[in-house]
Amino acid sequence: MSTRIAISGSAGVGKTTLARRLAAELGLPYLGEGMREYLERTGLDIHTLGHGGLQDLVLQLWEERADAEAQATAGFVADRGGVDFAAFWLYYHFANRDPGGEERFAVWLDRDRYTHTFLLPWGVLPLVADGVRTTDRWVQLHVQLLVEGLLRRHVPDALPLVSLDLEGRVDEVLAAIGATRR
Repeated sequence: MSTRIAISGSAGVGKTTLARRLAAELGLPYLGEGMREYLERTGLDIHTLGHGGLQDLVLQLWEERADAEAQATAGFVADRGGVDFAAFWLYYHFANRDPGGEERFAVWLDRDRYTHTFLLPWGVLPLVADGVRTTDRWVQLHVQLLVEGLLRRHVPDALPLVSLDLEGRVDEVLAAIGATRR
């Protein structure tokens, strides 16, 4: 069975840094969170999308992620998991007008989608204004609580990481999955 790791949590908790480092350590593909890369690639300003445009973009990014996950048959390390997409869907009230919501959430919240899910703690790292995520810590706390609640209910074996530094986080993950450093 391949190792499929999801790193979850709100913006600014260190998911990208940890996921990239783990992918390199484990020799697995890194699957980026998508939003930042898409906006950089297209030059699009997320604030001009409007509600429907943002909803369409999140769906597009999920489709790209699902394709990348399917192609990475040897495993991967994902910056964000399905639960994170579900949390965004709820946070932005997309679920209110989503006729495919039941099926979509079943995919996002499938506990077998990933072999390991790790949750990073909120409020540890300073938020950086990058034009994509808000630096409003209360918005990020709201998203974090949605992620935590969804994980608790649908992926109860998700592990919260307690280390605050990168190397400690890498050690925690490697120990949890029974791997050693290269």
